[in-house]
Amino acid sequence: QVQLVESGGDLVQPGGSLRLTCAASGSWNRIMSMGWYRQAPGTQREMVAVQARGGGTAYGDSVKGRFTISRDYAKNTVYLQMNSLRPHATAVYYCHTVVRTFHRADMTYWGNGTLVTVSS
Repeated sequence: QVQLVESGGDLVQPGGSLRLTCAASGSWNRIMSMGWYRQAPGTQREMVAVQARGGGTAYGDSVKGRFTISRDYAKNTVYLQMNSLRPHATAVYYCHTVVRTFHRADMTYWGNGTLVTVSS
């Protein structure tokens, strides 16, 4: 059982910056990955950024070069630094994790999302 709580969503002007935070709590053997997905109005949910155990990262093409994912392993927390925000970045951003249980199963969990609105 894992809970993910996002924070940091806000209204920001185009070109501005924002940092999202997701904290994981509960019980697991090992966090295999943590990351961010988003769903904009009228679109499918898409991967934004994911960081695997050990630091390997993957970014969606639409955010590459502008967003940066990072993790605080001691705090079981993942961040998404968003720079040069564009209006089409407006979306609900969801935290996501894959954890390995003590029974050696991999389980996926989602947060409830935090809204980012980019508008002037």
